[in-house]
Amino acid sequence: MVVFREGWHRARLLVPFLLCGSVVTASFLSAPASAQELEPRAFSPSPIGTNFAVAAFTHASGDVSLDPSVPVTNVQANINVYTAGYAHTFELLRRQANVAIAVPYFRAGVTGDVAEVGQKERDLTGMGDIGIRVGMLLVGGPALTPEEFARHKSSTIVGVDLKVRAPTGQYDPSKLINIGQNRWAFKPEIGVSQPIGKWFTDAIAGVWVFTDNNNFFGGKRRSQEPLYSLQLDAGYELRPGLWISANGTYYTGGETSINGVQGQDRQQNTRYGITASAPLGSGWSTKFSWSKGLTTRIGGSFEEYTFALQYRWFTRY
Repeated sequence: MVVFREGWHRARLLVPFLLCGSVVTASFLSAPASAQELEPRAFSPSPIGTNFAVAAFTHASGDVSLDPSVPVTNVQANINVYTAGYAHTFELLRRQANVAIAVPYFRAGVTGDVAEVGQKERDLTGMGDIGIRVGMLLVGGPALTPEEFARHKSSTIVGVDLKVRAPTGQYDPSKLINIGQNRWAFKPEIGVSQPIGKWFTDAIAGVWVFTDNNNFFGGKRRSQEPLYSLQLDAGYELRPGLWISANGTYYTGGETSINGVQGQDRQQNTRYGITASAPLGSGWSTKFSWSKGLTTRIGGSFEEYTFALQYRWFTRY
């Protein structure tokens, strides 16, 4: 989510969490999407009745580290993701709540050296798994109209949310690498946001849990252990609506097993990046982010760029 102020209203606005930061895993076309989010101000408030339509483009490229027991080496991926989404804020138990949905479309190319076969290449194009988020601010986020919100003073925010990834993406069980994951994924999170004058800091902790993929690569059952993450952000608002932040995340866990046989693929990775946001006027805003893997034990070590365009309007209750 992205927050900015527009004119005398000083209204803070929201960009859905799902559309920026890492959106790229078979185990790696959507794994960064699961663990490597670098989305600052994800628990910032907005007036109730605010609607957001967002279009985003992400380009990611880099190396992929796999389980050493897998006979595939020198894996590289080049991924483009086009995402459309919608978000809405509303009142729940006198607190601000929100719901968001994002639909991604992938164009990706993956190459790697397969033992006794040589270099293989696969191109993937199609819809990815739909993402849904439901969140609520528990502290510092009363349900306010736009007029009330303009007079409200910023304070410490504590919020919770639940992210869900539905198995709606393109999937072929005869292929090892797919866009969709053919399983459900859930991530409860808790976050704290603290304004300090024009500065702000965020801390977000969460854990992805996964159902089994019961039709993995020829009918096998693939399971995955929980994947834990911690994100820290620090930023500065240069003027209303124009801000920049530094972001970092650490995630660990996520070991997989095939038909009960445990793999050697525990993740223990870090990632860093920057994000900048600016208003364009008349309800429009834009955001750019860059991120890169710092340490990667297993998974994708991607350099990633995201550009997002948002339009905001209000619903009067």
